[in-house]
Amino acid sequence: MLFHPDQLSFGIVLPAQTRIPADVQFDTQLGIAAHADRLGFDALWVRDVPLNSDSYPDPIGHADPWVFLGALAAATSDIRLATGAIVLPLRHPLHIAKAALSTASLSKGRFVLGLGSGDRPSEYDMFGENVENRKLRFQSHWERLAAALRPDQEVTDESGHARNEFSIRPHLQRAAIPMVAVGSSSQSLEWIARHAAAWMTYYRPLAVQKDRLALWRNAQAKVATDFRGFGQSMVLELLDNPQAAYEEINLGGRTGRRGLIEALSVMREAGIHHVAFNLVIQTRPPGEVMAEIAADILPALR
Repeated sequence: MLFHPDQLSFGIVLPAQTRIPADVQFDTQLGIAAHADRLGFDALWVRDVPLNSDSYPDPIGHADPWVFLGALAAATSDIRLATGAIVLPLRHPLHIAKAALSTASLSKGRFVLGLGSGDRPSEYDMFGENVENRKLRFQSHWERLAAALRPDQEVTDESGHARNEFSIRPHLQRAAIPMVAVGSSSQSLEWIARHAAAWMTYYRPLAVQKDRLALWRNAQAKVATDFRGFGQSMVLELLDNPQAAYEEINLGGRTGRRGLIEALSVMREAGIHHVAFNLVIQTRPPGEVMAEIAADILPALR
């Protein structure tokens, strides 16, 4: 289980490569994924970036997430595969359902469907959509997608009416596919707590993140009857010096392993259930960093 009330799980954000204008290095990334799987990490996260532009800060030309996930499913055996996040308002919910069911089947139930609203007006414009409509569009697409991913896999039309003459295959073979809201998704926290299995957000200094956690707990108390997870991405520059103190950087931290253990311990105590590392690899290769995390950090926190 990726989100558990009493545990902290760990993921790796892909592609893990230098942040320069370049396409995905598929062979390298599949090797990193297989290595993360062997080391015992809990999840691999991939983004949905339909179009690159100056308005998107990451210069890497991300692969189509569904193609990438298919390759990752074939290259790994135990690690969960997650999207962070499919831009729900810009994709048809029935197409997403088909891709999600296929990925879940191919990965033997290891798929977690993270969904976001996107926030680039220029990208919405290119797809002929109004960014101001993304809140309602996200909600309506979520409802149709959730219906298609239920055990009865109900196919509904735009009015919400079931169309029993249609089905989407492959059928669910194992547990339901978790649907996770990533970022604000243009929704209230109460809406997210009511509909999503978990909320995945970006890194903030812990004092600030604790305020978000308090708001999240309040939202759950109002609308949810069972557990809802909380996770965050985290840019990580893990230094060679294990004694190096923890230092805040943009969307994450720079530290040695002792400082990372301390920071993650406080995160776990605060109520964070999952951390997805976005590795800074300019100074150390990702395999070396992942091996150190697996050998010295995961055991200390599990």
